[in-house]
Amino acid sequence: MAGGGASSALRRLYLSVYNWTVFFGWSQVLVLAVKTLRESGPEHVYGAVERPLQLAQTAAVMEILHGLVGLVRSPITATLPQIGSRLYVTWGILYSFPETQKHVMVSSLVISWSITEIIRYSFFGMKEALGFTPSWLLWLRYSTFLVLYPSGIASEVGLIYIALPYIKKSEKYCIRMPNRWNYSFDYFYAAILALGIYVPGGPHMYSYMLGQRKKALAKSKRE
Repeated sequence: MAGGGASSALRRLYLSVYNWTVFFGWSQVLVLAVKTLRESGPEHVYGAVERPLQLAQTAAVMEILHGLVGLVRSPITATLPQIGSRLYVTWGILYSFPETQKHVMVSSLVISWSITEIIRYSFFGMKEALGFTPSWLLWLRYSTFLVLYPSGIASEVGLIYIALPYIKKSEKYCIRMPNRWNYSFDYFYAAILALGIYVPGGPHMYSYMLGQRKKALAKSKRE
């Protein structure tokens, strides 16, 4: 029993540190984005948030590992598509094709992502650190996505679409035949495939969150 208690305490300590660390990362992203948007305009937002955005978003890879090793109960089927799509936009679009970085949709993307994640990480951070979350934070966690998911997904889709001509022209990440592996890969068509995945993927994630909202708020009322 003592060993199990120590293991549980270590788990909670680790998850608390992880959640609050990433919370502060996303808070920095939001502050920089809003400040730059007000002072310099949307074309400068990406330059202001690039490094903290990349760090905060890439840190989410740990959540996949948390699910795989059983540290958290979140299903990988819900975690992987969301994190995968965001990493793709962060590294495969914005970082890889600088032509997209000055578009106004970068601002809507960054603000949608950061508000969502600030709420989410503070929710889980408080839950791990204190064992409970206040009702107002629970409501924010399961209600703000109603607006922020559509705005975030629309921005992701928009930026991938905007990148298409630059992807096609540059042929970056493409593998042409002949080669020693006898294999070809066209990043342009991979980007089109990614856009196609959003068609069923976006509504699926939204309906999943609606279900989670219904369960979480019903449970909160019972308590």
